[in-house]
Amino acid sequence: MSELVRSAQDEPQEITLHGRPVAVVVSTARFSALSGQAESLVDFMNRSPLCGAEDVVFEREQDLAREIDL
Repeated sequence: MSELVRSAQDEPQEITLHGRPVAVVVSTARFSALSGQAESLVDFMNRSPLCGAEDVVFEREQDLAREIDL
């Protein structure tokens, strides 16, 4: 494995041509996140240990809304 690829696992590596930046090598994880291929919220929630639990109670505060001076 080249040093460039090995380094890209930690942080993006810039590639230059004649002293000018032309490309960047990034890890697969970073590429997926930047290209919108990251895990969806639904997939994240499905992996939750609470997924499918029916005894979870979410309580809401009963406070009234606060007044705001405009």
